[in-house]
Amino acid sequence: MRSTDIRIRDVYFDYEDFRYRAPIKFGGVALDRVTILNVRMEVESGAGKTAIGFGSMPLGNVWAFPSRVFTYDQTLGAMRYLASRVAGDYKLCGLSGHPIDITHRLEPELLLAGDDFTALHQWQEPVPKLAVLVVASAFDAALHDAYGKLHGLNCFRTYSREFLPNDLDHYLGAGFEGLHLSQFVTEEPKPRMPLYHLVGALDPVTPADVTKPIGDGLPEHLAEWIARDGLTHLKIKLNGDDLRWDADRVAAVHRVTEEAQRKRGVTKWWYSLDFNERCRDVNYLLDFILLAKLGMSQAGFERVQYIEQPTARDLKAHPENKMHAVAKQVPVVIDESLLDLESLKLSMEMGYTGVAFKACKGQTQTLLLAAAAQKYGLFRCVQDLTCVGASLIHSASIAAHVPGVAAIESNGRQYCPVANEPWKSKFPGVFAITDGTMNTAVLNGPGLGAV
Repeated sequence: MRSTDIRIRDVYFDYEDFRYRAPIKFGGVALDRVTILNVRMEVESGAGKTAIGFGSMPLGNVWAFPSRVFTYDQTLGAMRYLASRVAGDYKLCGLSGHPIDITHRLEPELLLAGDDFTALHQWQEPVPKLAVLVVASAFDAALHDAYGKLHGLNCFRTYSREFLPNDLDHYLGAGFEGLHLSQFVTEEPKPRMPLYHLVGALDPVTPADVTKPIGDGLPEHLAEWIARDGLTHLKIKLNGDDLRWDADRVAAVHRVTEEAQRKRGVTKWWYSLDFNERCRDVNYLLDFILLAKLGMSQAGFERVQYIEQPTARDLKAHPENKMHAVAKQVPVVIDESLLDLESLKLSMEMGYTGVAFKACKGQTQTLLLAAAAQKYGLFRCVQDLTCVGASLIHSASIAAHVPGVAAIESNGRQYCPVANEPWKSKFPGVFAITDGTMNTAVLNGPGLGAV
């Protein structure tokens, strides 16, 4: 072991369950609950010094394991099984080194957990690789957190050659020789970043849409959210299977936003559009763009910063869905499709021009792919899987330390504010937004900085 290396002594995990204040529609499913996986990992240096790290992540089974065969409880149960398996893999691995080295070496073993579960239970649908990554991300986060705490440093200060000697080709292969991770992340977070607010497909846009008020003191419709939080970035969820509805929805959001911003005296704001891979093909997307420009005007459409994952996540199975024609008009980013360097390169061949990073795919994996995305000159954004509490701190830290990320998505405050309550006072300006931006300057504590 090098003097800065660690090995894992023990691993613990548990769960928290929360109900949403309002349902969020994803992939045609209205979701009203979340299970959070919390992990504690004890590590030790060669000199016998110890530290305990904490990692947390929504399991997000509807997103990570979409299924037309299995129920919500069945896919959630599969991911809880994976947690037990991943915990054992980390605890018993016997590896030492930097967290990136440990997780990189352990990842092939972790991915076998999904295959083993599928074979053991003889399931008709295999457990997706994405589901394994989501589960494993909480353990990887705890490992990075423990490493930073052991050295008394924020994690992003431990990606220098002093702690991580290998160049990127050690992890990413040919083409990355002589490049180091420290060249692609910053030690200090950006001081403030704009926040992307979600306009879900079920969310009220106008006062007339509020048929059943929640009555909890939070905004009930879009104009109230814009006024309260000073929003300048809106992510619009679309259905992808109803061209007229999608175009009308974008136009309606634009009308409300335009009026709300006029009242505030704001002239600069942005949209992102998320189809959650529901568009049947690229022609649907091109037709949508034509209708959207008619409904919101060319000037309105020019406020679209990027389009996220419009068609099916399995790029190999749908080589016909090339995005070159769309990308000439607006950046198109992969989200669900981004699993590794191979999928990143395939997306570029198919015309995608950007990537959406998520903490739920692992700190290790995300930072390595963020370096690759910068090398290739791709548009970069960070999405959050409705992260709350420590997982939001983790997600926001990635956005604040990766160059080129323009804004932070954070919709836990909309759908699951109860889970954020214990964190508000410790992180002012992170869980409560007042000027359309998040105070990311505070994301510099030891480890991942959450606990």
